[in-house]
Amino acid sequence: MWDYPRPPRVEDSARHIQVVFNGVVIADTRRARRVLETSHPPVYYIPPEDIRMGYLLPSPHRTWCEWKGQAAYYHVQVGDRRAENAAWYYPRPTPGYESIAGHVAFYPGRMDACTVDGELVQAQPGDFYGGWITRDIVGPFKGAAGTIGW
Repeated sequence: MWDYPRPPRVEDSARHIQVVFNGVVIADTRRARRVLETSHPPVYYIPPEDIRMGYLLPSPHRTWCEWKGQAAYYHVQVGDRRAENAAWYYPRPTPGYESIAGHVAFYPGRMDACTVDGELVQAQPGDFYGGWITRDIVGPFKGAAGTIGW
């Protein structure tokens, strides 16, 4: 992943992506977009058609990405459990990133489980970055103690 591009590259992914919260599969797709960026594990953006959007509640929280533009956030709530600002999306991404418009990314550390082809992912270290670490992704990763961005 240190040889991933800068600026980031978006690519289609046919891998089986699932997100589980409070015992409910809230996202299930083989049509994700994967964003690859230097020093980051991949982030999977899931089309809203493959998400049970009724579990996502709009948040007033916003952040800015130098590449993709302004991100908006969702809280995830299933039953009596809620994860604040646990998912984000780009309503109007900057040129070059239009293919992820409206697609939703989830922080794996705030969900009960996120999987790629059945493999439970590990969350990228830190509270800001949302990368998904699988056994085929080698660190160190931005966000961990002693790395850039810490």
